[in-house]
Amino acid sequence: MCGIVGYIGTADAKEILLKGLEKLEYRGYDSAGIAVANNEGVHVFKEKGRIAALRDVVDGSTETSTGIGHTRWATHGVPSQQNAHPHQSSAGRFTIVHNGVIENYEQLRRELLPHVSMISETDTEIIVQLVELFAKEGLTTEQAFRKTLSRLEGSYAIALLDNDDKETIYVGKNKSPLLIGLADGVNVVASDAMAMLQVTNEFVEIEDQEVVIVSRDNVQIKKLNGDEVSRDSYIAEIDATDIEKGTYPHYMLKEIDEQPFVIRNIISKYKDENENIKLDEDVRTAVTQADRIYIIAAGTSYHAGLVGKEMIEKIAGIPVETHIASEFLYNMPLLSEKPLFIFISQSGETADLRGVLVNVKKLGHPTLTVTNVPGSTLSREAEYTLHTHAGPEIAVASTKAYTAQMAVFAILAVDAAQKRGVTMEFNPLQELAIVANAMEIFTERKEELEQVARDFLSTTRNCFFIGRALDYHVCQEGALKLKEISYIQAEGFAGGELKHGTIALIEDGTPVIGLATQPAVNLNIRGNMKEVVARGANPCMISMEGCEDEGDTLVIPRVHEYLTPLVSVLPMQLISYYAALHRDCDVDKPRNLAKSVTVE
Repeated sequence: MCGIVGYIGTADAKEILLKGLEKLEYRGYDSAGIAVANNEGVHVFKEKGRIAALRDVVDGSTETSTGIGHTRWATHGVPSQQNAHPHQSSAGRFTIVHNGVIENYEQLRRELLPHVSMISETDTEIIVQLVELFAKEGLTTEQAFRKTLSRLEGSYAIALLDNDDKETIYVGKNKSPLLIGLADGVNVVASDAMAMLQVTNEFVEIEDQEVVIVSRDNVQIKKLNGDEVSRDSYIAEIDATDIEKGTYPHYMLKEIDEQPFVIRNIISKYKDENENIKLDEDVRTAVTQADRIYIIAAGTSYHAGLVGKEMIEKIAGIPVETHIASEFLYNMPLLSEKPLFIFISQSGETADLRGVLVNVKKLGHPTLTVTNVPGSTLSREAEYTLHTHAGPEIAVASTKAYTAQMAVFAILAVDAAQKRGVTMEFNPLQELAIVANAMEIFTERKEELEQVARDFLSTTRNCFFIGRALDYHVCQEGALKLKEISYIQAEGFAGGELKHGTIALIEDGTPVIGLATQPAVNLNIRGNMKEVVARGANPCMISMEGCEDEGDTLVIPRVHEYLTPLVSVLPMQLISYYAALHRDCDVDKPRNLAKSVTVE
C-alpha cells in the first residue's frame, strides 16, 4: 500500500525522491508528496493523484540534499491534497510520512492533544503532533520520537524530519515494511528496495518496535527503550532492468510473458545435480510430520492455495484446509494436534497473514512462508521459507507470482509424497518443463485472445466463469483478474452450483466463460454450458487438448492433469488484460487497489 522513501546525501534529493516514488507506484496510491530540507527550512510539496501531478507542483529551484517522500492509499480521510503526506506539526518544526494504521489515534487525540487544531482527517497527523508535544516538554527529538512510538497501537513505518536538525532522518517501524539503504556518504529509507536501487543495493532490515537515526555517514538502530542494536546489511539481488517495462506497453503483459521463464527458473532452483527435488530437510520434516496443513492466504494467493490444497491432498495424502487470512485472524477454527501453517504471500508483507502468523507462533505451531521476497517480514518471522523465484512483479494484478506459487506447491506435494513412501509416476520437474513450453506456445496467441475479449467483453457489464474440480479454482482467479482491472462485475462458480441460484442472473447475451481441462468432469461442465446457452448466454468454452469439442473457443496444449491451472489461467489473464485495455482502464494500476496490502 502506501510507500515511503527518504534520502540524505549530497545529490539533489528532490529528483531521487520523485524517482523513488515512481518505483513505488505499483503498490497503489491516490496522492503523493515530498518534504525537503535546506538552510531555509523544510519545504513540503504534495498533491492528489499521480506522481506526474506532484512533479508539477515541486519547486525545481529548491536546493536540497535531504528529504522524505510518500505515496498514500487512503484509509483515514478521503484522497485529497490536504490529507496527502507529508504532514507537519502545528509549529512547523516536525514533518512526517507514515504507512500503516494507528488504532488508538482518537484516544491519543482526546487525552493528549485536545487543544491542537488538526489540519487533516488522518491518523498520521496525531503522530507528528505528539512528537512536537513531547519535544516542548524538554525531550530531545530522539527521545520525543521514541516516547511517541511507545504510545502508538497499530502498524506504522515512519520517517521524520526535524527543522532544527536537518542532517538527520528519524525512522520507526512496527508491522509495516521499511528498509535502510547504505552507500558511501549517502543513506536512504525505503518501503521497498526497488525504490532506491538507483542509489544502492545494500540494505539493512528494521524489525518491529525499532528506531533508526539516519545521517549521511551513520545509521544507528535502537529499541524503543534506547538499547542499541547491531545488524548486518544484505545485498538486494534485484536487477534494475527487471523492474522496467522495456518494449512492453504495460507491466502486466510483460509479466504474463515472463511466466515460462519463471517456471524454468523454479525448476533450476529446486533441482539437484541428480535431477531430483532439492528441498530443505527441515521443510520436508515439517510437512510430513503434520497431521493437517492449514494454508493461509488472501486474494490471488488464496486461489493458488486452493490449487495447492488439491495437489497436496491428491499427491501426498495429507489433509489440507485453505483459509482466507482476514477471516482466520479473528475466527480460528478447531485445529488438529500437529498442524503446519503455510502462508502464501507475493510480497511477504501482507498484514492479515502476519496477524495469523503471530497468533499461531504463540500457540507453538510450525510455520512456512511461500513468498517471492525471501527477506520479507513473513519470511523472516516464519520458521521456514520457500522462495517462488518469480522476480519483481509490478502490475497490481498478479500473474507470474500466482503461477509460481502453484509450481512450488506441486514440487512440495511430490516431495512430501516421496518422503512418505508413496510411489510416484508424476515427476514435477519434468512435467513443469512441459508446462513452460505450453505457456510459451499460448503467449504467442495474443491476437486470438484480444479478439475473444472484443467479442465477449467489450460492452458487457457482467460476466460469469464456470468450472469443476481444479477448473473451478481457476475460474475464481479468472473472475478476480477481470474485475480487478476491467471493473466488469465477474464471478467464478462451480458448474454444478448454477442451478442452485446463479442461473437466475443469466440474460440474453450474458458472457459465460467455461473451462474444461479435467477429463472426469468434462461432460458435466459441458452440460452446464448448455444450460446457460438455453437461457440466452453468450458462451466461451476454453478446453485442453484431450477434452476439446467442436465449437470450443480456445484449446490449450495438453499438460499433466494436476498442473492444468498453470496453463489454463493464461487465457484468463490475457482476456482480462485486453478487456481492460479496450475499456480504457489503467491496466497496471487499477482504481482503489494496492499491490502490497500492509494494513488490515
